[in-house]
Formats: sequence, structure tokens, C-alpha cells
Amino acid sequence: MKNKIKGLVFGALGLMLVLPVKVFGYGTFDPSAGGGTGLPQSSLMEIITNIMKWLLTAIGIAGVIGFAIAGILYLTAAGDEKRITTAKNAMVASIIGVVVALVGVVALSAASTMLGGNQAF
Repeated sequence: MKNKIKGLVFGALGLMLVLPVKVFGYGTFDPSAGGGTGLPQSSLMEIITNIMKWLLTAIGIAGVIGFAIAGILYLTAAGDEKRITTAKNAMVASIIGVVVALVGVVALSAASTMLGGNQAF
């Protein structure tokens, strides 16, 4: 147990030493991008929209994978009522997850259109 903790501590320290090299050594510095700071020229709305799209995509993918796993659980239940009930509950939960992700995409698109100031009627 003591050796495992020691290994985790040394691993974390080694990661902290290497991580700044990876972060600051990535790419080249282009002073023309971001007004000389190297930062992207995106609005807050674009940043939030990109984060939400990424999160909703992850939720959708997790829901589809969950549904596939629930299907496998249902097929391998072999008549056991407890396992069938567990598989059905997992299917319902994954379907709800996919529906929530789809509703989120629609809401994000609607909010982006309304707040973006576009006159697309």
C-alpha cells in the first residue's frame, strides 16, 4: 500500500513537471493572432456555444453506447426477471439521455439564433 501511494505521488510530480513543457511548447507563437496575445478572437457566445455542443455530443454518444449495452444486457438475461428489469431501466435511461441531448441541441440552436442578432426569418 505504501509503495502504491509513493508511486502515485512520484507519478503526479513527474506529470506536473512535464505538463508545462507540453502546454507552453505546443505550436508556435503567432503575434498576429488574438491581437498579439496568441488568444483566439471569439466572442463569449461562440465559446459557450462550442462548449455546449461538445457536451451535448458527449451526452448523445454516451446515451447511444448505454442503449447498446442495455440491449446486450437484455439479450443475455436468459429469462431472469431481475436482469430483464435492470436492462429495461437502462434502456429507458439511455433513451431519456439521448432525448435530453437532442432537446439541448435544439434549444442551443434556438438561443443562438435569438441572441445572435441574425435576421433569418
